[in-house]
Amino acid sequence: MHFIYLLKLISNVIILSLPVISYAGSEINILDKIKPDTITIIGETHKHSESLILFQSLISNHLKHNKCLTVVLEIASNQQPIIDKIKQGRAVVSDIEIPSTIDHPAFREMVNNLVKLQRKNECLKLIAIDAGDDIDLRRDEWMAIKLSEQLGAAPVLVLLGNLHSLKRVNWDLSMTKGSLYVAEILSSQGYDIRTYPQIWVAPQCNNKYQFISADNPKLPDLLNNSFISLLNAFEYKTAAGIVDDAILWVCLL
Repeated sequence: MHFIYLLKLISNVIILSLPVISYAGSEINILDKIKPDTITIIGETHKHSESLILFQSLISNHLKHNKCLTVVLEIASNQQPIIDKIKQGRAVVSDIEIPSTIDHPAFREMVNNLVKLQRKNECLKLIAIDAGDDIDLRRDEWMAIKLSEQLGAAPVLVLLGNLHSLKRVNWDLSMTKGSLYVAEILSSQGYDIRTYPQIWVAPQCNNKYQFISADNPKLPDLLNNSFISLLNAFEYKTAAGIVDDAILWVCLL
């Protein structure tokens, strides 16, 4: 009798100690691949607060296992001193200059939350990598340089606009010269980079998300309709080599 009770107790402890798996297990799929000397790009359509909740969840779940992490945001590099001052209590989040295309209350709240996490965990770094007006380089070139500088024992987790997460774009050269996005630049240089764009099926969709694997036959159409339709580029026939997987936000009543 005592043996059966002990088995039940051990079983309960094991269940309680397991990480919480989010909808479709997507967080676990991503977390398992956040390792030293890797760069993981979470793509987003800006000003979706649910994207920031997911991003922060990835950070907190990674840190729970006493692992270091470098978190990178699409904020101009020249704002890094302000971020550092906020950590020291000598500035506030409203002091940061953020482009209007990215800036919204939930984004600043996330920055504030991450600074608070930094104060408790010296193993967490918060880095701004975008190109400001003082940088004479294309944004993607500059961000790729700054990301490569962060590589090391602590994995790099970055939140960027979705287009920056594409590892290859088949530009229609008869209509445009085309240019490389961050993910393509880093991939071509041999860096270990994982990319996960987020796709919304409606303008506001903050309920649940699904994990769409790269080999899912539906993913090329999702990428084409969401991103390639905005560019002078040829549609994807496969998602292989373009992204690692994707996160699809769905509206549930």
